[in-house]
Amino acid sequence: MNSAMEAKSYEPEVVVDISNLSEENWLAYRRKGIGGSDVAAIMGVSPFATIRDLYNDKVGIQPVMEEERNWVALEVGHRLEDLVAKIFSKKTGLEVFPVRKMFQHPLYPFMLADIDFFIRFPNGSFGILECKTCNYNARTKWDDDSIPINYVYQVRHYLAVMNMDKAYIACLYGNNEDEFVMRPIERDLMEEEDIIEQESYFWKEYVEKRVEPPYTGKADLILASIRRYGGNADKTIPEINITNLDSIRLEKYLSLSEEKSQIEKRKKEIDVEQRALCVPYVELLGQGCKAVLEDGRNRYRITYNPTIRTQIGREQLEKLKLQHPAIYDEYTKVTESRTFRIKKEAA
Repeated sequence: MNSAMEAKSYEPEVVVDISNLSEENWLAYRRKGIGGSDVAAIMGVSPFATIRDLYNDKVGIQPVMEEERNWVALEVGHRLEDLVAKIFSKKTGLEVFPVRKMFQHPLYPFMLADIDFFIRFPNGSFGILECKTCNYNARTKWDDDSIPINYVYQVRHYLAVMNMDKAYIACLYGNNEDEFVMRPIERDLMEEEDIIEQESYFWKEYVEKRVEPPYTGKADLILASIRRYGGNADKTIPEINITNLDSIRLEKYLSLSEEKSQIEKRKKEIDVEQRALCVPYVELLGQGCKAVLEDGRNRYRITYNPTIRTQIGREQLEKLKLQHPAIYDEYTKVTESRTFRIKKEAA
């Protein structure tokens, strides 16, 4: 894309009417290209998936382990799209309407778009409305007119596919219309060009050639992805001799372990000092939970509140397993975590 004139020279194409598609068929169509919510993974900024996860999905590689997803949050987001659109329309006076079709870019057919709602502006032009929800604690991501970067990429992708100049992202984070934010996004052809270039490379060099992309992004996402597609640990696998990696990272890891150990040692020392300092106050409180101390300059409010936990001890759990195995199996969950450690030895 070399100019604004070129950007105005196409119309989006309809791939399929999605009004009556089953979720399975809809996902099958999505795997034929790159959707708006896929872009953040390609750009390395997705909070949910790595570029390898996206590749695996597009080529049909199934994870060995099922991913634990917050299905309630996903369902809430889907069900409240109409409400978010209604609030946006009420606040702006703009007409919004859905078009239940999947679109594709005519020049880059791997670029797909499922648009939540379209906006009709007073001058007769059209724009895009992307509807979001989040919990109250996540509202700070929208402070100071900001927009989460993964949503920005999603909407810029849609503007490119639909050849439109303006979009809004609206997000509901509470249970009334004032707990609501909306942000405009104007089309930026230079950013769009970069997005298209990255998407093109991903699709042509990785998906079409069946070449796995290297892992990029947040370490926690990468480690979770490796485990999800690799499966649980198998201690019968013989020791692996690593020859294609150097030891620089291992030395750094050991150095950080030592630094962490010193910090934790100091933390324990501080904990001991703090416990000693609180002894006379705890003694005075007895069964009480709060007190106030004033020294003429400051007032100190002291609390010593209980934390109540209900749990089953190891012995009781073993007894439950033996005496009521069906109940034990129904209400207990086995999870696996793996610990990475390094022990340095002489060669």
